[in-house]
Amino acid sequence: MSRLSTADELRDGFGGALRRRAGAHWLVQADGVRRRLPVERWHGPAEAAIATVVDRCHGPTLDLGCGPGRLTAALTRSGVTTLGVDVCARAVALARSRGAVAVQADLFDPLPAEGRWRHVVLLDGNIGIGGDPGRLLRRCRELLHRDGTVLVELEPPGSGAWQGRAYVVSGRRRGPGFGWARLDTRAVHVPAATAGLVVRDVHPAGGRWFAELAGG
Repeated sequence: MSRLSTADELRDGFGGALRRRAGAHWLVQADGVRRRLPVERWHGPAEAAIATVVDRCHGPTLDLGCGPGRLTAALTRSGVTTLGVDVCARAVALARSRGAVAVQADLFDPLPAEGRWRHVVLLDGNIGIGGDPGRLLRRCRELLHRDGTVLVELEPPGSGAWQGRAYVVSGRRRGPGFGWARLDTRAVHVPAATAGLVVRDVHPAGGRWFAELAGG
């Protein structure tokens, strides 16, 4: 049997959490670390911390792993041309129901307006997509305009870095494994550099941590 693609793994892995909003949903890493997924937050309106991201977007913005589209919709309402991208059909449908423009696609496949986006955004742990932050940030660099920035949510200082396999547990259902990663505000510098990016700014908001990366 052939191995699932990154898109297939994530579609199946997070799809259950998006389809079953109620109840507890957990991201379980291969090393045994277990973290509750904030599914209710994903489905809700843009929270105050998201305003700090919206304020930094001054041109066409690509929201990668947009989920139900709360950020995509908030950017659109602010007057910014925004496209949400997600591998999960349910996520894309929910984003569109908020009035956002979103497409179902693997971010590593061809996307609209490559090389012309002013901002690429990775929130809610999406730096983990594919399990290789260096590769992911290189892809973001390809999507960006030469003067563009990557806005990414990170783990708090001192949390370190982790890469490996993970899976989602929704109620009694365990989804398939997929590649995932985590980076804190210090660990992001190395994969950023491999992508030709520098960490321009790191800032906390609402108990969470965000960074802005730009071309070096």
